[in-house]
Amino acid sequence: MKILYLDCGMGAAGDMLTAALAGLLPAPDKFTERLGTLFEGVHFELLPATKCGITGQQMSVRIKGVDENEIHEQAAHDPDEHTHHHHRTMKDIEDLVEKLDVPGKVKRDILAVYGIIADAESHVHGVPVTDIHFHEVGTLDALADITAVCLAMYELAPNKVYASPVHVGCGSVKCAHGVLPVPAPATEQILRDVPIYGGKIEGELCTPTGAALLKYFVDRFGDMPIMSVSAAGYGMGSRDYPQANCVRALLGGSDEGSDPVIVLSCTIDDMTAEDISYAMKMLFSGGAMDVYTLPVCMKKSRMGTMLCVVCPAEIRDSMIEMIFRHTSTIGVREEITRRYVLKRHTETVDSPLGEIHRKVSEGYGVTRIKYEHDDLERMASENYMSIEELRMWLLSNDAEAENDK
Repeated sequence: MKILYLDCGMGAAGDMLTAALAGLLPAPDKFTERLGTLFEGVHFELLPATKCGITGQQMSVRIKGVDENEIHEQAAHDPDEHTHHHHRTMKDIEDLVEKLDVPGKVKRDILAVYGIIADAESHVHGVPVTDIHFHEVGTLDALADITAVCLAMYELAPNKVYASPVHVGCGSVKCAHGVLPVPAPATEQILRDVPIYGGKIEGELCTPTGAALLKYFVDRFGDMPIMSVSAAGYGMGSRDYPQANCVRALLGGSDEGSDPVIVLSCTIDDMTAEDISYAMKMLFSGGAMDVYTLPVCMKKSRMGTMLCVVCPAEIRDSMIEMIFRHTSTIGVREEITRRYVLKRHTETVDSPLGEIHRKVSEGYGVTRIKYEHDDLERMASENYMSIEELRMWLLSNDAEAENDK
């Protein structure tokens, strides 16, 4: 299994992630040349850089001759000018992405990352996603960074992506909205449920773009897994700190084919179906990956139910406690096993009948698309169709849209 590990001990930004991932590719210069063909007026250059004695690479991105770091500095010191000239809506971003000469999966990844940013901005500013006007993250430099990372991830094609807890920095940062605390509110919103820490280094170490890329691509945050490292990339930031300002990307393999998981099981012959259903609901809310039941024949030929709970090893104790609390069992069995999963994300699709959500699952050479059943029920009811009729109509509409591209 191919594993990618990202060391975010100095946070993450789009250009740092790009440089780190480019360092893992067999031909970084050709990758940079390809990036340069995607955007008119955008120049990419991978430069050697040294931070605290460590040699790595820095991705220079110039927009119509101006370095992207200078663009961000201008945005911070002259927000009115930046806002006036660099308004872009999510629809504008979608139109730009659609024109890119990249694989369909890369386009979907780019828009999914922007969706994360848009949701965070919507929450922070209290306006609908459709009314969001991107500032720093919406300009061409950020689109270039996001595209570069998504394309690099596509070419590397890791089976699993892990990352360290994210160092976000401390203090305050100037942006188009004024002076904000670190992490900036949008960054903090994006990194909900992700382990972060502040430290003593003043400055914005993790940008909204970097946070969204991590949130989208990383399967799990924590310690580096057991892996045989085959390549390392060091993506350097533009600023100097007492600590080496870089994202380190490690690529390697593992004999382990999947994530280890715990399967907890117990047998029950004195609970009603309603009570078992409630127990399953509580176990899911407690963090179980899956909960299911099987019919079993127990002692004295009594028909009963086997309750099985699949969970990560780190919440095993809490799951065992919940099983005892919500069931009548007096014993729980444990098995350590492994699971193989496809990477999944949910996307919103516009159709002639309205918006509908669908789940896209990819990996191991397959892609599966499934519309959310609640949306199918609602849309079928509104249009006097059966769910099967609606499903076939949506698939036909998808095929027509793909042919029109």
